[in-house]
Amino acid sequence: MTTGTCGIAVIGAGIAGIATAHALVTRYGQDDVVLIDEAQPMALTSAQSGENYRNWWPHETMARFTDHSIDLMEQLAREGGDRFHMTRRGYALATREMSIESLVAQLYRGYGEGAADKIRFHERGCASGYRQAVSPDWRQAPDGVDVITDPDLIRRAFPSFDPAVTAVIHIRRAGDISGQQLGQQMLERYRAAGGRRLTAKVRALSAGPPFRLDLETPDGSTPLTCRQVVNAAGPYAGEIAAMLGVDLPLRNVLQQKIAFEDAASAIPRAMPFSIDLDDQSLDWSDEERALIREDASLAWLAETMPGAIHCRPDGGDCGRWIKLGWAFNKAESSASRTPELNDHFPEIVLRGAARLNPALRHYYGSLPGTMVHYGGFYTMTEENWPLIGPLGIEGAYLVAALSGFGTMAACAAGDLCAAWLAGARLPDYAMDLSPARLAKPDLLADLRSGGDKGLL
Repeated sequence: MTTGTCGIAVIGAGIAGIATAHALVTRYGQDDVVLIDEAQPMALTSAQSGENYRNWWPHETMARFTDHSIDLMEQLAREGGDRFHMTRRGYALATREMSIESLVAQLYRGYGEGAADKIRFHERGCASGYRQAVSPDWRQAPDGVDVITDPDLIRRAFPSFDPAVTAVIHIRRAGDISGQQLGQQMLERYRAAGGRRLTAKVRALSAGPPFRLDLETPDGSTPLTCRQVVNAAGPYAGEIAAMLGVDLPLRNVLQQKIAFEDAASAIPRAMPFSIDLDDQSLDWSDEERALIREDASLAWLAETMPGAIHCRPDGGDCGRWIKLGWAFNKAESSASRTPELNDHFPEIVLRGAARLNPALRHYYGSLPGTMVHYGGFYTMTEENWPLIGPLGIEGAYLVAALSGFGTMAACAAGDLCAAWLAGARLPDYAMDLSPARLAKPDLLADLRSGGDKGLL
């Protein structure tokens, strides 16, 4: 850059920042945009994504928001020849509870007025039109959700599941993608439309407009002025906001995953992304449990733990790898580009995941040496909704708090933030996803009172 000025500076080149910059230049005709990050694009939290998507949430606002994001991803998939390998075998939420009324109530609340047309029940002794997720093709998959309580159908459709499972809620507009390829496709389209990228660290940000950014580039320090600025800094969004004197109610929570080659074929390649909803005790022997309880730092591993352990095949139908994740950590931590991982996590998540898929017990104590253990930060509000929109300072905007749903929500988040900047028409849920909701105590109380905030 030679001028030291631009129209819009987007701080952060994770998938949310890329999606915002992409929407600004390709959908809203903004032709003077600079995307700024000190590292390569998609190199921090976006590189640690589970790369899954779904349109189910226990609140209609989030369901509609992610539905729009999926619409945008489908458009990109068509235009890019399925470059980011979008699949749609769904999300299978499994439980051993005999009563699932509360789960069904969440489905109705999440899907809103159209819920009755989306929810299909498959009970013992009833004729069933359930379609198994045989094909990964997103164009062929049904919409809506199947609630399965017929034990014979559960065994046929999900043969690897624990026989004690009594119900499966199969969300159909859900699946996985290559998040890196999605980001790369948007980045290439952004640059082809004239968007610029700058490798630099933001050292200071002065309120405007015009805003002044003091940047540290590989070639030294340089100032940049802009008319509008977007804070898309992921786990550093709070720090960037503080430079403008804004205190955001954000916290960073480190969540971890593992991936390894499933040499024992414990997980069927056609299995949907599967979540064990039930609380559980980890599968230790009596001797192991006694030893764990003797160590004060590990004793918690012998107690009841929350559910939402997830497992899915990785690499397509012809692949061999699987991914396991479990967002049980609740402790807040400072953002870091080199987060400190828990050495015990691989064995913890394996033993948790083996409850739903017992064949995973084959790997107890013998996870492959090629296993990948990684983690990223869930940057979140207490209610686990994003913050997208005006930051409270003229010309400053925010797209942050995408928690564990950054990949699936990025396209809609970027589109919404870009619409705010461009003064375009907004969806009717825009205010509730914006920082303005922080001044709505009734809404926040309602969201925070629910035990399930869509966190998986």
